[in-house]
Amino acid sequence: MNKNNLLKTTVEHYDIKKVNVIPMVEMMERTAFQARNLATAAKYVDTMVADADCGVILTLAGSLISAGQKGVILDMVRCNMVDAIVSTGANIVDQDFFEALGFKHYQGTQFVNDNDLREAHVDRIYDTYIDEDELRLCDETVHKIAEELAARPNGARAYSSREFIHEMGKYLEKNHPKAESIVLECYRKGVPIFCPAFSDCSAGFGLVFHQVAAMNAGRPYVTIDSVADFRELTAIKVEQGVTGLLMLGGGVPKNFVQDIVVSAEFLGYEVEMHKYAVQLTVADERDGALSGSTLKEANSWGKVDTAMEQMVFGELTTTLPIIAGYVYHKGTWKNRKARNFAAIFTKPMALKAEGYAETAVSK
Repeated sequence: MNKNNLLKTTVEHYDIKKVNVIPMVEMMERTAFQARNLATAAKYVDTMVADADCGVILTLAGSLISAGQKGVILDMVRCNMVDAIVSTGANIVDQDFFEALGFKHYQGTQFVNDNDLREAHVDRIYDTYIDEDELRLCDETVHKIAEELAARPNGARAYSSREFIHEMGKYLEKNHPKAESIVLECYRKGVPIFCPAFSDCSAGFGLVFHQVAAMNAGRPYVTIDSVADFRELTAIKVEQGVTGLLMLGGGVPKNFVQDIVVSAEFLGYEVEMHKYAVQLTVADERDGALSGSTLKEANSWGKVDTAMEQMVFGELTTTLPIIAGYVYHKGTWKNRKARNFAAIFTKPMALKAEGYAETAVSK
């Protein structure tokens, strides 16, 4: 099987600016089932963007960038619809950063002999293909960034994933300034990106290589601190107060961002639950798994207010462009200022005298 024959047709990214979907969403509002849920979700997202007091946090799970969603997310960031991102590493490193380096994802088929793909060095994501050799160059670039960090004075230390991704953005600014990239755009706009399971992607391969090489040479090395991610996200909640969530899929990003309410309370802060919450998912709630757990269930944990929450059970490549397109063409975002959450982390977070645990015990 020839690699050149497999990697011919590139995946193209949605451009929500080209089609005004407002009339369609308004028609959906007068129907039923998931169409009406989608219309409600679109209105809630527009409301949270319009709320001058609200910080909007976007979560990414699944394989979104490889499936043509990068343009949607880029437009949301550029239009100040998003103030922070919590994502799987795959979306940020294997897919967005990968494309920023000049590589592509390709349309393929799931009806193929995967062993043939393996021999051709082609990786498959359902009906999408990636050049394995190019992906290894992405891994090596992560390794290079880690090596450069470790070489700085006091640079061999523990970093939050947000800090490391900031360095990735800096690398792109220097070496690929014209790239269409979420990592690069967020770096420029002060929108922090968190990947709580950062090593569970191509970043992991590059960082493992960095650490093993450093250990063998007797050198200190860079590590990623997921607790720092949690602390920094909690600082956003404490600093911002009112927050809204747009959750694409579920998994670790969903739970991580919901938990910051409880984390803030544990530190002794009185914070509101997330005021707005919309989740787009195909997961089922009946097995008790996190990805399909409803936002009403999250309310029982004190994480999400139920006044403006909406689940939409539909596949993301169809639901996200419609919702984002609706908000874009409504134009509410034009009055919204960038929050530059990245500036929050320049100062230490205070610890209240009485934490959540002590309060609970006293009751």
